[in-house]
Amino acid sequence: MIDFGPAVILGLCVGFMWGTGCSLAILYSIYLGGYRKAVEESQAVVKSKRFRLALERLTAKRTREAANAPAHSPSQSPL
Repeated sequence: MIDFGPAVILGLCVGFMWGTGCSLAILYSIYLGGYRKAVEESQAVVKSKRFRLALERLTAKRTREAANAPAHSPSQSPL
């Protein structure tokens, strides 16, 4: 029974690491696939509807943030 304990611990550690590694590999491949698609859409001559909508939302958000941001004078510079 004493020899069984270390084997169980080793098996659990290896199993957990293997499972975590496989999960991370799958997530990374999904991420890369999405990244490739985004780069393809951004380089296309004719932009997709989804890309144009996302770009419009991002531009609107940045415009709102710029309008709501307090004006900084040179004397208030953190540097």
